[in-house]
Amino acid sequence: VITDGALDKTALMDDVGSEEDLYDDFRSSNHRYGHPGGGGEQLAINELISDGSVVYAEALWDHVTMDDQELGFKAGDVIEVMDATNKEWWWGRILDSEGWFPASFVRLRVNQDEPLEDYPLKVEGGKEDDSSSGTRRFGMGQTTKDQMRTNVINEIISTERDYIKHLKDICEGYIKQCRKRADMFTEEQLKTIFGNIEDIYRCQKKFVKALEKKFNKDHPHLSEVGSCFLEYQTEFQIYSEYCNNHPNACMELSRLTKVNKYVYFFEACRLLQKMIDISLDGFLLTPVQKICKYPLQLAELLKYTNPQHRDFKDVEAALNAMKNVARLINERKRRLENIDKIAQWQSSIEDWEGEDVLVRSSELIYSGELTKISHPQAKSQQRMFFLFDHQLVCCKKDLLRRDILYYKSRINMDDMEILDVEDGKDKDFNISVKNAFKLHCRDTEEVHLFCAKKPEQKQRWLKAFENERRQVQLDQETGFSITEVQKKQAMLNASKQQHTGKPKAVTRPYYDFLMRQKHPTLPTTLPQQQVFMLAEPKRKPSNFWQNISRLTPFRK
Repeated sequence: VITDGALDKTALMDDVGSEEDLYDDFRSSNHRYGHPGGGGEQLAINELISDGSVVYAEALWDHVTMDDQELGFKAGDVIEVMDATNKEWWWGRILDSEGWFPASFVRLRVNQDEPLEDYPLKVEGGKEDDSSSGTRRFGMGQTTKDQMRTNVINEIISTERDYIKHLKDICEGYIKQCRKRADMFTEEQLKTIFGNIEDIYRCQKKFVKALEKKFNKDHPHLSEVGSCFLEYQTEFQIYSEYCNNHPNACMELSRLTKVNKYVYFFEACRLLQKMIDISLDGFLLTPVQKICKYPLQLAELLKYTNPQHRDFKDVEAALNAMKNVARLINERKRRLENIDKIAQWQSSIEDWEGEDVLVRSSELIYSGELTKISHPQAKSQQRMFFLFDHQLVCCKKDLLRRDILYYKSRINMDDMEILDVEDGKDKDFNISVKNAFKLHCRDTEEVHLFCAKKPEQKQRWLKAFENERRQVQLDQETGFSITEVQKKQAMLNASKQQHTGKPKAVTRPYYDFLMRQKHPTLPTTLPQQQVFMLAEPKRKPSNFWQNISRLTPFRK
């Protein structure tokens, strides 16, 4: 690590405070990011437990397990933490069940003094069933509910400050140092490892400023922070790119850390920046966790916000907005994973012509068999159709090998309108049709007629065409797109998989089925002589010698 003073101290100063101040705040605060149980938080939990206090944690994600020594739970469940001496695994209890669970799957409950039986109550319309909770008093004439809201507000503000310090440490402690070592890292590598975390840092700095302006230091429960989340909901979509890239970052880090010099380099970066004892991949997981925690924090804030509070409607709207952001990020991640499957599908199609599917499409909406009727002689053809966003691809099945598909044509869906056709004689094609629909081109007046085998299949196709248009419109509204680099990489991966694998004919399911028929799998328990009997086909018993014996005047 280069310690030549190249890190400009003035560059490290921002509205949150100096580097030293932030570090002091960081050390004194509870670290709610990375691996829970690290540093001071773990010691504090164990001290509370040893003193006889009950410590509760809330599940962030489902933990599904088949091990009877582990504790299974669902997101939102409240767990009593009974032992947190281990950094990675804690021992906890839910009702009568006890077991180990991963510490990173939970967060400590903000309001530890809240009765457990009150915690899981659902909020409908912002009103709690327990009317007495609003009348109990806390401290200087403040209700318990107001105090609970104060706790949640304080947690939101403190975790944002911690998060800003955390992002700053990554950008200043790791990325800047890596850029000084061009002999170890290329810009492409740094983009893979860190993604757009610098953009996230800039966004979060503005967001925390907005929160600070709305924070009422004297009476935190009166703070109106809901509008801040509404204002930044669009900007939070930059997390989508980061979350999509995160698996690539993990793979690249795993590859580099097999070399000792990179291990020493990353550790030196951490020590120089005075960061807590967590590996780089643990730090890089934080933005993924952070965007998922916002809906949980806002749900808790809404629970303790009276409907008469000036912030109530904004918090309610912010909760829905951040849920949508999380949903959008998950959907984009799924779509990105789909492009590899689409590329592999295209590579399996024989006689492909024209541009790749991924040039215009990123989602398979629906597929199935239809009868296509063409002009001028109303010729009918049985074809397989694959409906993607923006295009409908037509393929023909091989006559003998029905699992092999040949490319035939495609239709641009952006120029088409869908027309439902009633059963009976069609005027355009002058034939009787059943379960039919048409695709009509607005520009060229070209018409395509299709027939399904059953009415329900026709309805599914009509619904699929609606979904395709809705998907295209949603992508335009949200600005979803796949980069040229991602498209090329997907096609390259599919091409490599095809060349390195067996020839197409060998991997076909139908061929495998035939091979299994010719060469049955032999039971390993059979003795050797029985194996030979299985390997050789059985012959029908012959009557030759019986017939001879009848004809001869004597018997042997």
